Amino acid sequence: MFSLTRRGLLVGASIAALSFGHIPAFAANQTVRIGTDVDAASLDPRTLRNTTDYRVLDLLYDGLVRLNGDLLPEPNLATKLEQVDPTTLLVTLREDAKFHDGTPLTAEDVVFTYTSIRDPKLASNAASLFAPIETVEAVGTHQVKFTLSKPNAPLLSYMDIGIVPKHAVEAGQDLSNKPVGTGPYKLASWTKGSEIVLEANADYAGGAPATDKIVFVVLGDNTARAQALEAGDLQMIMTPLSPDDVTRLAADDRFTHTKLPGLTMTYLGFNTQSPAIADPAVRRVVGMLIDQDVIVDQIYGGLDIPGTSVLMPSNSWVYSPDIRQPTFDMEGAAKALADLGWTAGSDGMLQKDGQKLTIRLSTNSEDSARIQTIEYIQNVMQQVGIDAQISIADFPAWIADVRAGNYDIALLSWVNLVDPDRGTYSHFTTTGATNWGKYSNPVVDEALEKGRTSLDQQERIEAYHQAARALAEDLPYYVLSYTGFDAFASKQITGGEPDDARGYLRNLTK
Repeated sequence: MFSLTRRGLLVGASIAALSFGHIPAFAANQTVRIGTDVDAASLDPRTLRNTTDYRVLDLLYDGLVRLNGDLLPEPNLATKLEQVDPTTLLVTLREDAKFHDGTPLTAEDVVFTYTSIRDPKLASNAASLFAPIETVEAVGTHQVKFTLSKPNAPLLSYMDIGIVPKHAVEAGQDLSNKPVGTGPYKLASWTKGSEIVLEANADYAGGAPATDKIVFVVLGDNTARAQALEAGDLQMIMTPLSPDDVTRLAADDRFTHTKLPGLTMTYLGFNTQSPAIADPAVRRVVGMLIDQDVIVDQIYGGLDIPGTSVLMPSNSWVYSPDIRQPTFDMEGAAKALADLGWTAGSDGMLQKDGQKLTIRLSTNSEDSARIQTIEYIQNVMQQVGIDAQISIADFPAWIADVRAGNYDIALLSWVNLVDPDRGTYSHFTTTGATNWGKYSNPVVDEALEKGRTSLDQQERIEAYHQAARALAEDLPYYVLSYTGFDAFASKQITGGEPDDARGYLRNLTK
């Protein structure tokens, strides 16, 4: 049976039960309108893509567990989770949960959810999280047995993913547009690019929410969202926000301000297959041209913390400030480029063997801070002779290009990094599902595998330190910053503080 540390690690097989607790009753709000920077991409929890997906899906679906305010797993659809041995997990389900169409939840739905996530045809970003699962079997109507190929330390922390209805998917329903979950809210309408309207699920197993509607309003411009809150058109907004807006709203006594250490990493992802930056030495030079202090302090207004490695300070048990990627040094970068054989051409741009050193920087058009950041980096790169170009597109088109490998350097972020495994394994192992830059290093593969499978915390620490040092040298990512989390809510609504730094909203109507 699981024994959980404060960090939610699987550390042994002592017998203890995780039991389902009473869900507090919801207090009354009629309609709460929440501003969001991008529209949802998918309302199927198996194929979610962005922060809006995460936040909406958490209201539409329940997982086997929920992470509490300390990011520790607690039973949700599960009433009991038993670790029979290091590779066998037995899950007992609550018997009163129903999907939004009235169909009871059964073990077959859990089996279908986890089996389909791991099916390559679905192309789920979550597939690598559950790769150690060898089989999932129904043991009766309300019990499921997970058999693992090897022990998996962070598995429970990932089991908050929503359970989908087998019958609906097999009947051909597209959950990405017409979701059917067991959560406290169900989809009322979705006007693409405009708003997502959720209505209370009166038959929710945890008790009917008193708030009638929650509306996610899509406003891509950060300042426009802040102004809409001030005007009363929205009742709540969250990161990403512009620094000036955060300062102004924090001084406005009409709003509550929630400020938390973030679980998000903002980074520059390098396409290691791009000829210009295939050489790690060139990637390290680029790292020396990123002035984090200017970017974080002046563009991001001091809301973030400059990054040092792929390990997050929020995962304090494993973070080490001694593991460091390259730091800003223009003179050193210029010398390194010369040492690599790059010389200035007649136009002042660096060239070698008749080819310019051309690097394309890209990001999404909805985030003005990101645009300012790559424009600033472009300017610095050009000062040392790199032909730096910029590509900006709306989020759906841009992220499609990134996923297809059509980029050199992309500025983006990963969210919900509740364990170092979540911020590394899928991104840096050779066959990782989100290794869009096609990075490969056998040393990193081995270290990340050990970090995932060891149930000994000190062994995990050593493995992640080994991987992080190699990544700081190879630099498939340059971690720009660890993102802080800010949320503002009208004091006229009840429960305007998000559950945690993921921006989840079940506290909203307590």
